[in-house]
Amino acid sequence: MTTIDYSVWDHIEVSDDEDDTHPNIDTPSLFRWRHQARMERMEAFNQKGEELARGLAESKKKLVEVQRRVQELSVTSTDESKAELSKAQAEEKQLKKEERSWQKKLDEHRQEEKKMPWNVDTLSKEGFSKSVVNVKPEVKDETEEEKEQKHKTFVEKNEKQIKHFGMLRRWDDSQKYLSDNPHLVCEETANYLVIMCIDLEVEEKHALMEQVAHQTIVMQFILELAKSLKVDPRGCFRQFFTKIKTADQQYQDAFNDELKSFKERVRGRAKIRIEKAMKEYEEEERQKRLGPGGLDPVEVYESLPSELQKCFDDKDIQMLQDAISKMDPTEAKHHMKRCIESGLWVPNSRADEEADKDPEEGDEPQYEELKKEDQ
Repeated sequence: MTTIDYSVWDHIEVSDDEDDTHPNIDTPSLFRWRHQARMERMEAFNQKGEELARGLAESKKKLVEVQRRVQELSVTSTDESKAELSKAQAEEKQLKKEERSWQKKLDEHRQEEKKMPWNVDTLSKEGFSKSVVNVKPEVKDETEEEKEQKHKTFVEKNEKQIKHFGMLRRWDDSQKYLSDNPHLVCEETANYLVIMCIDLEVEEKHALMEQVAHQTIVMQFILELAKSLKVDPRGCFRQFFTKIKTADQQYQDAFNDELKSFKERVRGRAKIRIEKAMKEYEEEERQKRLGPGGLDPVEVYESLPSELQKCFDDKDIQMLQDAISKMDPTEAKHHMKRCIESGLWVPNSRADEEADKDPEEGDEPQYEELKKEDQ
């Protein structure tokens, strides 16, 4: 199976004419800063190469002169000439060592030049007259089920590493960890960190939430940078850390504004989740409370007249019977029926046999148990 080597993207800096950047970033200023910084680096690098070349040339020139002198002294046999010959040979040996040192430094510089990222200034230099059309492969859209399964598989495999990244604080530590684990630079990591932030806020671990939120925005900014440069995120995360560590105040403010906004959204989502959980819990408790007739005893109790509520508060059956006898028969029957269906009143067997009788018929109901649900 053929695998794609994404490391080649580490050596390309796309042109400055891209305009799809983060909405909070001043695109023209960003590109001017980027181009200026790159030109200064290139100028300093080229200057170093010229100095190495001059040093090597000067060393070779001196060596040629010393070697010529050694040859001239070799044909003489006087004591004075022998002493000078010995001195010249020692100098020749030293110059050869210096020449090798200059050559090594120049070779290393040229190797470093080959590894430098391509950019708009170097790519524009004509090297071939051949035209090649680069056709972007068609990307198949994933279904929601496929995305969900992809996320689940990724998290199961890398959950521990994602959490470790979420706890990092220093820029250098984050960059090194992503360099060691470049597979973490993806949407799945960002999505997991978002969920992690909400979970921590729900658990009222506010300080820890803010730390993970910082790392979440780090990952999202890397993904935004990759999108603007149209490269794989794994090939440009180092550029993000270079930017954020050396950026001007405007770029830093953009990062901080997004972080602040994200933390506010997390708190809002956590609040909604807590409210939803409370409603679900209350509904579960309500279902547990439902009486034999499907009514909630708490709701029934709150709908009773105050004189009947007092009977339940005091758990006084005689007081209850007296209160019912003084009420309108229809209203009394209505309340009695709701209390039985909610489980507030538990009639005895005699009451069960005469459950269909109206209170106005003169038979006052007997109660085996009088309940008052705790509020």
